[in-house]
Amino acid sequence: MEIHLIRHTAVENPDNVCYGFAEIPLRNNPDDLNSISLDKDFDLVISSPSQRCQLLAKHFQLNYETDERIREMNFGNWELKKWTDIPEKEIQLWYEDFIHVKAPDGESLMDMKTRVSAFWNELVSKENLNKILIVTHAGVIRLVLQSVLQFPLENMFRIETGYGRRTVIVVKDGLTSVKSLNR
Repeated sequence: MEIHLIRHTAVENPDNVCYGFAEIPLRNNPDDLNSISLDKDFDLVISSPSQRCQLLAKHFQLNYETDERIREMNFGNWELKKWTDIPEKEIQLWYEDFIHVKAPDGESLMDMKTRVSAFWNELVSKENLNKILIVTHAGVIRLVLQSVLQFPLENMFRIETGYGRRTVIVVKDGLTSVKSLNR
């Protein structure tokens, strides 16, 4: 089984706001989508329910389903606030332990890892599928890579996941490997 994970294209965020679950528009640059080359011979296409992901699937006229478990992190009360407007006391605790601390009314990275892992484990157990496309977010892709490569969770932000770029993972005979990153 070959699983292609693609990140949505670049967003419009001139005010540098915090976003994850919140809807935020894509950058208005036709080259963003036009620069992506995708096959159409996928057995299954799954998108995050976020509009920024669904727009990519729609652009390529793919038949897809959505799954809540592959949304970006829920930053709760921080969503759509400028990073500089988040109270220092709240953000400092998160900076010190972004794995376990959650934004007020949001989720921690461990919460997100639990939902992404459930999605991933279900996906790789499917049979009779050769090629799958997942349209999602940087955090989800990094968590999948962390699971596959088994590196410490605190190192996940060391992996670049470019907008509109694809990571390909192969699952064969019980072994999982990374075939390509950011192509």
